[in-house]
Amino acid sequence: MADKNVKIGMGMMASVPDTNTVFPLLGRPQDFLNYEDDDYSISFPRYLGAQYDASTTNLTYSIPGPDGHEPVELTVSFLSPITPSSSLRQSIPASYINVEAKGSFDVALYMDVNGDFVSGDPSHHISWYLQTVEFDENGALWTWQIQRRFEEPFVEYYDRSEWGRLHFTGPPDAKYECGDSHHVRQAFAKHNGLRDRFERNYRGIRDNEPAFAFSKTLHLSSADANKSETLFTIAHIQDEIVQFASERGLTLMRPLWKSWFSSEWALLMFHYLDYHTAARQARAYSSRLAADAYSSGGAEYVDILALSARQVMGATSFSGTPENPLLFLKEISSNGNTQTVDVIFPAFPFFLYTNPRWLAYLLEPLLEHQLSGQYPNQYSMHDLGAHFPNETGHADGQDEYMPVEECGDMLIMALALSNSLQYGEASEAGSPFADTGFEAPLDPHLLETRDEPYKVENGIGDTPFPLQISSLVKNTTNAFGTDDNWGGPVAGQLKAKAWLARSYSLLKQWTTFLIDNSLRPGNQLSTDDFAGWLPLQSNLALKGMVGIRAMSEIADILGHEEERMYYRNISDVYVEHFMRPNFGMSRDGSHAKLAYDWYGSWTTLYSLYADAVLCFHPQTDDVSTSTSSHSSNNPNAQIPISVSHDTSNSSHTNFLPTDLYLNQSAYYSLNLQRYGLPLESRHLYTKSDWLHQAAAVATSSLRQELIHRHARWINETCTDLPLSDLFDTEGRGDFGEGIRFIARPVVGSHWSRLVLERSCGGEGMEFLEGR
Repeated sequence: MADKNVKIGMGMMASVPDTNTVFPLLGRPQDFLNYEDDDYSISFPRYLGAQYDASTTNLTYSIPGPDGHEPVELTVSFLSPITPSSSLRQSIPASYINVEAKGSFDVALYMDVNGDFVSGDPSHHISWYLQTVEFDENGALWTWQIQRRFEEPFVEYYDRSEWGRLHFTGPPDAKYECGDSHHVRQAFAKHNGLRDRFERNYRGIRDNEPAFAFSKTLHLSSADANKSETLFTIAHIQDEIVQFASERGLTLMRPLWKSWFSSEWALLMFHYLDYHTAARQARAYSSRLAADAYSSGGAEYVDILALSARQVMGATSFSGTPENPLLFLKEISSNGNTQTVDVIFPAFPFFLYTNPRWLAYLLEPLLEHQLSGQYPNQYSMHDLGAHFPNETGHADGQDEYMPVEECGDMLIMALALSNSLQYGEASEAGSPFADTGFEAPLDPHLLETRDEPYKVENGIGDTPFPLQISSLVKNTTNAFGTDDNWGGPVAGQLKAKAWLARSYSLLKQWTTFLIDNSLRPGNQLSTDDFAGWLPLQSNLALKGMVGIRAMSEIADILGHEEERMYYRNISDVYVEHFMRPNFGMSRDGSHAKLAYDWYGSWTTLYSLYADAVLCFHPQTDDVSTSTSSHSSNNPNAQIPISVSHDTSNSSHTNFLPTDLYLNQSAYYSLNLQRYGLPLESRHLYTKSDWLHQAAAVATSSLRQELIHRHARWINETCTDLPLSDLFDTEGRGDFGEGIRFIARPVVGSHWSRLVLERSCGGEGMEFLEGR
């Protein structure tokens, strides 16, 4: 196909032996069949539609049969399970394809894969073989293994890995065949099954395209209740998944699953036999997510989150060990950067809701690398490498220049992660899955410092990672591979202190940079780098100020009172400046400007979300009777750089005024377009991640309207690729100005509302209720 990004690399068919009719299902296998063959006829099933949730997509077909029989209902179910209570299962790079048939006559199934899974270049040569893996005395699994003959480790082509092995596994009684895709597919059509044939003529992916197939007959005519199902799995196995400039130097990082499984065959066997447990855990996540989303934003919000979940996790690769787990992330489609801070940041609401420990594992490579002195700048790095999977850093300091953005992001996420650990009852946790595991014994190292101000480390060194995975490795009341509980009233506080202390020197360094550079941000990029460089950006300024305020709370957690007061005073002074019309606000105080000197402009002030989610807004009754509680009649009036009163102990006062939230909501309502709220006044495109962060802190009526308009775009957009986060709010809802952002993990911000509802002991949204 012309566009290498949309090839499927897979074909599925069904046939009815009683009528010798073959029915193409997926991957256009009919293009390889002979319409004039006397041995079979080609017909098309009636497509009954799709259903999906966070982990599963079900495609259902109606297959007509012999006279006198009702059609068979055939459901193909694709499951990539999201399992918040099991990092072990989440680390397995494999998916399930379960096929269920209901009816009264036999149906034969066919599924194949090709070399597109192991290379983005169809000219590359591949090799393959068929492996059997015995799982008990009654049978063995069949597995096709396909890989490039000459692999290129840590190289991608068209966003596809050029190293690693594809494993396509079928059920014990499946028939198999490989060879020219025309011959293999026609053999199934002729014989209603495959012939257990193996070809070893290794060649290029498009050279008489080799296909690797299984077939299986579902004997419905003799089955109890006229129902039968079968299971296939697809896994992509790599011995090393990234190269990472770690504290000990350039390291080839093994996948996390190798800590629990002695070989890839042991992994494949476990994964196949674990289907029902994995499916049950995935259903539990999907059901809770759907219930929470419906309560928060209705049926359209349920659909948006279900579409987004696998897109977030699909950008990640688990690595390290249970004692020091790491989660590597690929930006995908925009430029392929790896561990991009301002991509992790919009993704972080998903992780706070689903499993906050995975957010910690995302941040750890960035922290470890910079604490080891491999990055020369005083601000946070933008990413760990120009292209995944090469997390080799930027020793020259020449990464993309977003200094205020990245410093603010890292400080905000550090405090948010710390807050996620500290809760009393499980019902107060930020994640509904935080306490669905088991109670693990506390690390003695943490208990030793329980009643002392926490020692500030100067780096990671030999300090034990306090958020390691404690997983069950034997059968108990919980499933094998279940994680320990996340936080709690004692363990959570101790873990939070230990985790923050390891990076405290780096967090202080970034805060110092923000103190010097966030009140009047210089000419630089923001996370919306496609919009270009701009000085004095209001969103950047506010993010920097919230970052400084976050550092005040971090210092407080670690018992550093003087530093807490220092950072709190500075952040309060900066916000007073920001709220003036010659800084961030318009002359009439009705809305924030795009930049301080862009009078007449406006922006989606998505940096407000961090203020709310970090619980910096405890008061609900601070609404001013004037247009803006911080505006001045004289836009050129001067105010002192330091406040005359000490606000450092005002832990129960709002950092940003409620007026700012309400005024932004009112102004957004005046600028809505068919598919949502434009990002800012220069363009009609929007970003769905920032749209949802803005919606989370909007009035209830506007919030629902923004969800509705995003859902309308999903239903009406002319784009037909994986979900985009950048799109036009008018016209056909095309990619924003032709910039094709697809499949990016930033859609994790679609969870912003759910996270805020559970923040601050369940009171994170209280100040907006009823407005």
